Amino acid sequence: MTDNYDASHITVLEGLTPVRERPAMYIGSTDTRGLHHLVYEVVDNSIDEALAGFCKHIVIIINPNGTVSVEDDGRGIPVDIMPKQNKSALEVVMTVLHAGGKFDKNTYQVSGGLHGVGVSVVNALSTRLTAEVFRDGNIYSMVFGKGLLLQALSCRPETDAEYLQRQRRLDKEGQAKETTTGTRITFYPDGSIFETTEFDYDVLAHRFRELAYLNKGLEIQIEDHRTGDSDTFCYQGGLREFVTHLNEGKELLHPDPIYVDKSDDVNKIEVEVALQYNDTYGEILYTYVNSVNTREGGTHLEGFRSALTRAINNSAHANKHLKEYISVRGEDVREGLTAVISVKIANPQFEGQTKMRLGNSNVKGLVDSMMYQALTEFFEENPKVIAAIAKKSLDTANAREAARRAKELARRKTSLDMSGLPGKLADCSERDPAKGEIYIVEGDSAGGSAKQGRDRKFQAILPLRGKILNVEKALEHKALKNAEIQTLITAIGAGYGEKFDAERARYHHIVIMTDADVDGAHIRILLLTFFYRFMKPLVEMGYIYIAQPPLFRIAKGKQEKYVYTEEDMRLAIAEYGEKGISVQRYKGLGEMNAGQLWNTTMNPEFRILKQVRIEDASYANEIFEKLMGDDVMPRKDFIKRHAGEVKNLDI
Repeated sequence: MTDNYDASHITVLEGLTPVRERPAMYIGSTDTRGLHHLVYEVVDNSIDEALAGFCKHIVIIINPNGTVSVEDDGRGIPVDIMPKQNKSALEVVMTVLHAGGKFDKNTYQVSGGLHGVGVSVVNALSTRLTAEVFRDGNIYSMVFGKGLLLQALSCRPETDAEYLQRQRRLDKEGQAKETTTGTRITFYPDGSIFETTEFDYDVLAHRFRELAYLNKGLEIQIEDHRTGDSDTFCYQGGLREFVTHLNEGKELLHPDPIYVDKSDDVNKIEVEVALQYNDTYGEILYTYVNSVNTREGGTHLEGFRSALTRAINNSAHANKHLKEYISVRGEDVREGLTAVISVKIANPQFEGQTKMRLGNSNVKGLVDSMMYQALTEFFEENPKVIAAIAKKSLDTANAREAARRAKELARRKTSLDMSGLPGKLADCSERDPAKGEIYIVEGDSAGGSAKQGRDRKFQAILPLRGKILNVEKALEHKALKNAEIQTLITAIGAGYGEKFDAERARYHHIVIMTDADVDGAHIRILLLTFFYRFMKPLVEMGYIYIAQPPLFRIAKGKQEKYVYTEEDMRLAIAEYGEKGISVQRYKGLGEMNAGQLWNTTMNPEFRILKQVRIEDASYANEIFEKLMGDDVMPRKDFIKRHAGEVKNLDI
C-alpha cells in the first residue's frame, strides 16, 4: 500500500464490468437468492409490457442444460438503429446500464423491473445469453457472453413450424405470424460468480404465482423440462383471489374479501387493496409497488394502516359497536387481518439497493385518503362486517390489557443488567452483540456439555427444558405465560412482536442446537416458528442459525473423523478400511463430551452453521401455517406429497 494516492490509482470500469466486479450491488447476493433474481429481472421486463397493456402471456422454461428461457407476447424489444449510439436498440438494452423503455414515459407509464438495467445485469452475469425478438414475421437475434457481444444482430424469417410452436406456447392460435410479436431471452448463469447454478422450481413458481395475482388476467406459465413439472397461473380475481388463497383453511369473519380499486389521474397513482379478517391472532400483510414486493413496507403501508384504524374506529362508533370513550389501536385492528396492497405510481422512490421500502412522501396521504373513503363507504353498506371486525378488535384490545403485566415483565428483563437475565443462561463476557453468540440447546445434559466446551468470551448457552409452546396455535398472552418463551425473550433482550427492536438484540448469532433425531427436529421447528412469529426481523436479518452436529464418529486406532452424512460415513470407512474400525452414530448432543462438542459443532474454525433466511415471505408464511397450524388436513396432504423425499427416517 502506498501513501502516494493520486489519479493513477483511480480505476474506471467500462460497460458491464462493474456488474461482474460487484454483482451483489446489483442483485443483492450471489447465492440462490441472487441466482433466482436473474430470472425475476427478465420476467420484470415482460411484466412492464403487461402493465402497459401489451402482454397477456409469459412463459418461463427451465431447460435440461441449466439455461432458463423467458418468452412473452409483448411488442418485442426494438431492433432498429439508435442514431446516437450507432447500434441496434436491442444491443444497447442488453449491454448498457440504465438503457431501456422504462425511462421514456410515453413507452411505460409505470414500471416495476428496471427495464434495460435488469436485463443488462443478467447479461453481465451469464456465460451466454441469447436474445430473440419476434417482429413482422421475422426472428431477430443476438448472442452475448459475460456482457460482451458474441454474435451481431441477425434476421431471418420465422418458419411456420417455429411459429406454430410459439402459437401453442403463448395461446395465439388464429393470429397472423406478422402481427404476433414478442421477446425470448435464454441465459446460462455464470458458475464462477454464483455459488450454485441450480434453479429451484418451487421458489420460481411461488414468485410467478404472486405476480399473476398482482396482474389480474395475465397468464404466467412455468415449465421445468428437467422434471416435467409445470404450472399455469392466471387469476381474473387478482388480489381478491390472492387474499382468498392466503386465508385458505381459516375461519373467516366475513365471507368475501373487501376490495378497493381507486385511481387518481392528477397525482398519477393507482391503489388496489384486498383485505379479509379471520379468527387467527396474527397479521398477514404484503405490499407491492408496480409489482415489486416492498418487504419493508413504506409510505403506502403507513397510509393504509392509518386509514384502516381510523375507518374502523369511526364506523364502529357510528354503529354503536364501540362506546364513545373507547378506541381501538392499530395493533388491535390488525389482529386476524390478511391484506394485500398494490400501488402503481410513475416514479417510485425505493429506499436501498434492494427496493424493499417505498419512500415517496406524498403516497402516504394519497393512500390514506383513498382507502379511508372507500372503507367508510363499505362499512356503511355492510354493517354486519364492521360489527364482526369491531368485536374482534375490542376482544384483542382486552387481551392486550390482560397481557400488559407479562409484557412489562418482559420489557424490564431486556436490559443488559445481569440481574434481569434468566438464571439458566450461561452468558458470555462479550458485550458487542455483533460478536456475541447464544446457543439454544435441548435439555440440561447437552447444556452441560455445551457450557463446559464453549468459549466463554463470546459464546452464551441457554438450555431449554423440553419442547416450547407451539405459538402458531396459541394466543399471544397465553404464549407469553410459557416459561421457556419468557426465558427466550428475556435472554435475547429485544422484546417481541410489533415492539421488537433488533438493535437491542444481545446477540447477532442465535444458534439452535438440537439432537439429530425426530424430537430434536420438532424442537427446532417449534423454535423457528417462535422466531418467525415473535421476532421476525431476526430471521430477515440473518441472525438465526442452525448448528450441524456430526452424525457419525469414525475411529480406527488413533485416527478419528467426524462426518455429517451417511455418504461421508461410507467414504470414511472405505478410506480407513473396515477391519478394526469403530462407527458411532450420535443421536443426542449429550453423547458427546465437551471437547468433542467444541471441536465438531461450536469451534468457528471447523463448525458448520446453516443460516436461516426468507426466500419467499408468502410461501414461508404458508408453510408455517400448514405445518404448525390447527388445520390437520393441509399438514396431512403436505406429508403425503413429500413423503418420498425423506432421506433419514427415524423410527
